[in-house]
Amino acid sequence: MASHFRSDRVGMEVKREVNEILQKKVRDPRVQGVTITDVQMSGDLSLAKVYYTIMSDLASDNQKAQEGLEKAKGTIKRELGRTLKIYKIPDLIFVKDQSIEYGNKIDQMLRDLDKK
Repeated sequence: MASHFRSDRVGMEVKREVNEILQKKVRDPRVQGVTITDVQMSGDLSLAKVYYTIMSDLASDNQKAQEGLEKAKGTIKRELGRTLKIYKIPDLIFVKDQSIEYGNKIDQMLRDLDKK
């Protein structure tokens, strides 16, 4: 049970650090509008699913952001190694966060019901 709390704390720290690294260290224009929304750590802290969102709805921008994040993965891990005080830096998997689009879709459906 205690490891669950530890993974949550480490996940919050990874989220904060990755956001800062993307803003200050990564110069790739493909990741300029990327915001990290959540990080889910595995129980042994060896894997981090990093959920991100971008402002654009275009599929090409989503693809470019994913490619930019994959390209910057080495830089992000190196910077995490400098700032985090944990034994092993987790492997990063970047996943597009669909919750905002899903919420907008539900909101639009509710507005459409009100109109009828």
